[in-house]
Amino acid sequence: MSEQLNRITSDPAIMEGKACVRGTRLTVALVINLVANEMPREEILSNYPTLEEEDIRQCLHYAALLAEEHLIPFEDTSRAVPMCHGNWLGCGEGAWRGWP
Repeated sequence: MSEQLNRITSDPAIMEGKACVRGTRLTVALVINLVANEMPREEILSNYPTLEEEDIRQCLHYAALLAEEHLIPFEDTSRAVPMCHGNWLGCGEGAWRGWP
């Protein structure tokens, strides 16, 4: 598996440890969002010249692996607390904008 994701890195000194492409400031989340919003790959590669086709493929593979995680639902969903930047809501970095 590590060979399949050899371009996905995480360094606490870069983008707060978020998954990035080859140690750059391009996050996997950015690449996934661009693909999800139907930006053509040629345009993505043109807008981000350090990015390569294999980087995009590995970002998608990384997202697929994360989606396979098993989630344990709350019995009582009223107790669920949204996350903000990996911390509980009210983490000091502002409220999660999607929360009513």
